Amino acid sequence: MEFFRRAQGAPSHLGILPGTFNPVTVAHLGLARAALVEVDEVLFVLPRRFPHKSYEGVSFADRIAILGDALADEPRFSIAAGAGGLFHQIAAECRAAYGDAPRLSFLCGRDAAERIVNWDYGEPAAIGRMLGQFSLLVAARGGVYTAPPELRQAVRALPLGDAYEGISASEVRRRMAAGEDWETLVPPQARARAGRIFGALPG
Repeated sequence: MEFFRRAQGAPSHLGILPGTFNPVTVAHLGLARAALVEVDEVLFVLPRRFPHKSYEGVSFADRIAILGDALADEPRFSIAAGAGGLFHQIAAECRAAYGDAPRLSFLCGRDAAERIVNWDYGEPAAIGRMLGQFSLLVAARGGVYTAPPELRQAVRALPLGDAYEGISASEVRRRMAAGEDWETLVPPQARARAGRIFGALPG
């Protein structure tokens, strides 16, 4: 795991927010800030390789730069690159970086939770064993997520409200391409760089 920004101190409970951040949105920050009620630090992880998509368009370096701008005033947020994109791979890298002491919780929306729980890991009951190593804090996104009974002990709801409903990186890109208002969907400190990199603002 390579850190580009690391919060001070040693967390007892680490929140982990993986994503493609293409670009980072106000919904990402809203999710991370909501989690600070429970966790000491939120680690934004940009995998160098994704399990379900490839890098297209904006480069890894540009995404990291936009993230850095967005989190500039957030002392409890960290940014790192992970070698792998699956949650158990990221968790292993976090253990190597943070040690065995902190609890690990992944932050995600309902759509991501469903994908994670139902992913074909190549062996039965793999997700159950993984959730013995980390938990999921899940925000409602297009509906509330209900985990299978055998996993509910490791899956908790993360109250977020509906202020971020419909906000996504793909919607930002769509609005940019259409010449529509996109700025309100991107954190203020990241708007200038994001606009230049994505071609929505003059270079």
